[in-house]
Amino acid sequence: MLELVNTNWKGVRRMDRLPPEAGLLQTLSQIFPRPTGKRFIFLCVAAIVALGRRTVSRLLWSASSLCQGDPSSYHRFFSQARWSLWPLARIVATAVLSCLPPDQPVVVDADDTVAQHRGKKVYGKGCHRDAVRSSGGHTVFKWGHKWVVLAVNVRLPLCRRDWALPVMAALYVPPPRNPKKRQTPKGKARTLRGGRQSLERPKRHKTPAFLVRQMLAALMHWFPDRKFVLLGDGGFSSHDLAWFCHRHQQRVRLIGRLPSDANLHALPSRQRRRGCGRRQRKGRKLPGPQQVAARADRPAPLTVRWYGNRTRPLQMLSACAGWYRGRGNGRSGLVPIRWVFAHDPCEGRDDYFYSTDPTLSPAQIVESFAGRWGLEVTFEEVRAHLGFETTRMRCENSVKRAGAMLLGLFSVVSLIYAQIARNAKGTVTLYGTPCYHKTDPTFADALAAVRKLLWQEVILPHTPGGWLVTKLPPPTRRLLLDHLAAAA
Repeated sequence: MLELVNTNWKGVRRMDRLPPEAGLLQTLSQIFPRPTGKRFIFLCVAAIVALGRRTVSRLLWSASSLCQGDPSSYHRFFSQARWSLWPLARIVATAVLSCLPPDQPVVVDADDTVAQHRGKKVYGKGCHRDAVRSSGGHTVFKWGHKWVVLAVNVRLPLCRRDWALPVMAALYVPPPRNPKKRQTPKGKARTLRGGRQSLERPKRHKTPAFLVRQMLAALMHWFPDRKFVLLGDGGFSSHDLAWFCHRHQQRVRLIGRLPSDANLHALPSRQRRRGCGRRQRKGRKLPGPQQVAARADRPAPLTVRWYGNRTRPLQMLSACAGWYRGRGNGRSGLVPIRWVFAHDPCEGRDDYFYSTDPTLSPAQIVESFAGRWGLEVTFEEVRAHLGFETTRMRCENSVKRAGAMLLGLFSVVSLIYAQIARNAKGTVTLYGTPCYHKTDPTFADALAAVRKLLWQEVILPHTPGGWLVTKLPPPTRRLLLDHLAAAA
């Protein structure tokens, strides 16, 4: 079927440009060389309209009428082509932030997810905790890739909740099991192919919190006029990340979970000490949040917004303190925070939150932290509709590029849907069942709207005999497009 494109068929025209609603794909393709840019557009269009697995072979089969050139060149797009993910991330981030008012702080969610991928020679795989199937008393591990994602909360047209649109993703590579065998001793050369010698040092191990700090620093560099609010779960309760946000407190504040036994101290006195000696770095030792909550009386419940746009009564205690950690070499860090103890009387659950901005109220901290649930919904939608766990990449370039592009494709589809909804003026179709009625559009509806646009404006005009669809009666043509665009 791939050879039919090279033949001159009646009514078939080359794919020179995309519809105006999909102009973001055209903008992204301009950072590639011209042949590579065309392959990028083809792979994105095929990944949107494809059903099932998102392997390269499956994409070539799903949109075979648009394929130009040898199929092997599309496999080499991920493994050997020279291009970087950073320019793509900057364009997507610019498009996402354009949906927010310039004077509004940008709410950024940070979290990680595990994509199952087995194999003896798969780059970057490891045995990670599966947060979806694990519980408080039972832990489930899964072999695969751990992706650290940074997403921006955006309210799209016709939606009553914020969508978390990924703008950057990084692969967490676990440290080698036996570093003594794999790493080259300092100062000694490592033999490469052809007898060449390499004096490169082993790569530094980067934790998920360190990767989030790097990506957040890139966002702050790209958008110097913006202020950010970072929301992180318990896996990102890192003192280093809190110290970074404290050093840039004019532009970013962090809200996350706090360990119940955090090392808290009073802030040091501002008065200078008499005589010689270094200045005071911390005040007296304070009891941890768990100790304070055990001694204090429980206040009356306060209703706050919680996950899923629901409200929940919580009993809260709060105080200000300094989160201290000694760093060695005469360095230490004391981060001023406001911590919040929240007790759920319905479920009997205790949670501890904190913010690097002590001026926030306890209710604001809890409600802001609940806003990160949109990223969990994004992870589920990417798995269900974009085949996030179905890629079969093995080498380093392919693994890093394919996973990040599928996560970014979620943002691209959502932005294209937003443009379609603005042009349609609120007449976007919501796909439901007799037993399930929806009032708000979901990603399945957004994906169906984008698929319908691509089938009608891109795929059918470039398919032999596709022009015959325009001759069908309008009800029959709409029924055909609705079935073609139905989200799996």
